[in-house]
Amino acid sequence: MEKQLSPPVAEGCAGDENQQDSPEPAARAGWNSKIEYFLAQVGFSVGLGNVWRFPYLCHQNGGGSFLFLYVLLMLVVGIPLFFLELAAGQAIRQGSIGVWKSISPRLSGIGYSSCVVCFFVALYYNVILAWSLFYLGNSFQYPLPWEQCPKQDNITVMECEKSSPTSYFWYRKALDITDSINETGTFNPYIVGCLLAAWTIVCLGMFKGIKTSVKVMYFSSIFPYVVLFCFLVRGLLLDGALEGITHMFYPKLEIWADIQVWRQAATQVFFALGLGFGSIIAYSSYNPKNNNCHRDAFTVSFINFLTSVLATLVVFAVLGFRAKQKVLPCVIRNMEELSEQVRSGYVDTKMMPTFNYSDPRAVALEHYRAWFKQYGNSLPGNFTDCDLEQEMQKGVEGTGLAFIAFTEAMSCLPGSPFWSALFFLMLLNLGLSTMFGTMEGILAPLTDRFKILANNKTKFTIFSCLTGFLIGLLFTQRCGNYFVMMFDDYSATLPLIIVVVFETFSVSWLYGADRFLDDIEAMLGWRPHVIYKYLWKYICLLAMLGLLGATSIRMFISRPTYMAWNQMKASEENLPYPGWALAVMASLIIFAMLPVPLALINSVLRDRMRRTNRDTENGQYTIVDTDDKCQTPMTDVSELDQWNGAATSLS
Repeated sequence: MEKQLSPPVAEGCAGDENQQDSPEPAARAGWNSKIEYFLAQVGFSVGLGNVWRFPYLCHQNGGGSFLFLYVLLMLVVGIPLFFLELAAGQAIRQGSIGVWKSISPRLSGIGYSSCVVCFFVALYYNVILAWSLFYLGNSFQYPLPWEQCPKQDNITVMECEKSSPTSYFWYRKALDITDSINETGTFNPYIVGCLLAAWTIVCLGMFKGIKTSVKVMYFSSIFPYVVLFCFLVRGLLLDGALEGITHMFYPKLEIWADIQVWRQAATQVFFALGLGFGSIIAYSSYNPKNNNCHRDAFTVSFINFLTSVLATLVVFAVLGFRAKQKVLPCVIRNMEELSEQVRSGYVDTKMMPTFNYSDPRAVALEHYRAWFKQYGNSLPGNFTDCDLEQEMQKGVEGTGLAFIAFTEAMSCLPGSPFWSALFFLMLLNLGLSTMFGTMEGILAPLTDRFKILANNKTKFTIFSCLTGFLIGLLFTQRCGNYFVMMFDDYSATLPLIIVVVFETFSVSWLYGADRFLDDIEAMLGWRPHVIYKYLWKYICLLAMLGLLGATSIRMFISRPTYMAWNQMKASEENLPYPGWALAVMASLIIFAMLPVPLALINSVLRDRMRRTNRDTENGQYTIVDTDDKCQTPMTDVSELDQWNGAATSLS
């Protein structure tokens, strides 16, 4: 083996200049136990997306068929790339910047891009924690403030009456949202206070690095599972829960022919595991060299998947109950209408239902729908189809699920304040674990790279959190929710995919998949299966390039839009982003990817300067080529070849 993946430590070598630029701390922190590492890694990968993104995708894209597709892509793309990042971080024992700089100085920009994306994500992710804190604080009152519409002068507020109490509370009380992104509005003082509290919690958790954050994770990583199981047991006892779960998992095999479903499944695998953020690399860099990172890759990935399935069961059990609560009044209303039509003699006796409709409350939903499908369009009057499936699709993604649909369902439960507080405390803890990982993806690489930051890590942590809070005030304006959607959709997706493409190409082609497997064998004491070589070199790389192409085409083929709340109509509407917002989106993507070419250009220029200096010195000194070459681990391959070539030509 020519070189091994290991921390870059060498004395008296030609690479001393690089060592001074990126010193590794003399005594790197480590996990006290394997449990701490698992809590951190699982806490980072299991986040809010498992609760409000995965269930929506599964429901919209074929239920059980989507689950099978997700597992397939996780096995052939997600886990191999997850293993790659784990192994690289554990071997080199540095953050993302140090890892890719060790493979080649020309690739160090990959690590910087990861840091930039982590910072973008941290900015808006903590705003979601602020919203959770706001709702958590409002959960300790009875009745809950979003259970009923408020009244002014004994008249129900029109905006609430046209929509719903939960929608009104979310858009008007929590966000006080404007009608479009062009209307900025003032700062929301309640959300500003909650955002300050959220950043304070993150700062205290990261105060002493992983030593303090892992103590918080003992609670923040485990508590959500306790809550999910409580909600699952309670949800399964609700009327409509089984209908919700049945609708959820009913397989639709035809979706496999839709390329967009493959794109959404691959994107979800990509973000669920947290690939490209640098946090996986940072956490694994604190592991001992002989840790079985191959087993960890499978364990964490399947815990992540099972958590998504558990969350999906909970979400659709509760949403099934919510939908049933909405469609049963619809059935009663239609049966009362039918009784009125029968008394008036407008209904043909051939169209009369076979079931007993004299008591509308006793009519089963499935009996009504079967009758309506057969005669509904032929009946006089205003009869409607009480569709459980259609009702379940309302507001089941993202913030709409957490702060509107799920909140409305909990309002119908006995002891609603208890369940509400439990739910938003769970969201807070899910978000905190992910925030700790995201911040570690920023702090670890930069403190590894710059000695002055390593010597002042506590101050740097406080400064980073303070900066995040100040910039995050952008999201606390009345139009702040629109900026959250913009950052969520465009600041991370494309840059992260590009980062992972560079990572995969660098390891499998530039460094060499065989050599990487050699290094893993030296580290673990056994060699992973050769299939990883072909997965990294071909399957994963082609899959990521395909995802990059599909995402780019979808992004540029049509003008980006966002979902705005119209106060007069009291409903959501799709609006195109204005020109200045498109410029902001483009700037976010460009700024996130800019470190990659800048680092490449900087490295090439420095190589040329060193070569020029050597050529100048060659006129005064004779270079002696010896077999005892000083090669720092993970020295840039091209740089080493150039050195050897120069030495040979002058000997």
